[in-house]
Amino acid sequence: MLRLSKKGVSMINGLWGRKLGMTQVFSDDHQVVPVTAIDMSHWFVTQIKTKEHDGYDAVQFGLLRNRYRNETFSADWLKEAKHYFLAFKEARITDASAQFQIGQPFDIAATLAKGDIIDAFGTTIGKGFQGVVKRHGHKGGRASHGDKLGRGPGSLEGMRRSGRVRKGRKLPGHMGAHQYAIKNLEVVIVDTTARVVFVKGSVPGKSESLVFLRKCK
Repeated sequence: MLRLSKKGVSMINGLWGRKLGMTQVFSDDHQVVPVTAIDMSHWFVTQIKTKEHDGYDAVQFGLLRNRYRNETFSADWLKEAKHYFLAFKEARITDASAQFQIGQPFDIAATLAKGDIIDAFGTTIGKGFQGVVKRHGHKGGRASHGDKLGRGPGSLEGMRRSGRVRKGRKLPGHMGAHQYAIKNLEVVIVDTTARVVFVKGSVPGKSESLVFLRKCK
């Protein structure tokens, strides 16, 4: 397991997890709290990067594929890493003297605890090509009396002299599927047995997507 530094703070700046979905729990004063469940299990150290060799100190984690999650970790898996691991992610090391071993899982209790404030990073749900009404919240035209605008973007404000569309104009296009961060979320529950973390509120991304939880300083 990843050990703690002398100050009691984890030596890595955050953890990667797999979003399971949203649910609700009850607080100590019997209030309903909406939470997002994030699975932190089946992540193993696959590479250790150092400042001398790679230019920075970091630990690379690999998410084991479903078919191998009931087996014991083997160093031979690293020879065909993409066959055994679904994804690879990195976490920076805050203490250069930290000692990690290939194949060790990270301990969520050493990094996150109940009441911690974190930032959640993820990829938003892709919506495909959308118009200005859904993408930018435009009102659109009237729904009767011969209106021809409908859900169109309307005038493009083309400048008379340059004959071009002004930059930054809100037009139809691809919506979603971009990196997004929600900051200052509270950790409600840390289940070390199931290796699941419950965060208050919503987290970017759809179910089964990867999210990064970075502990606020």
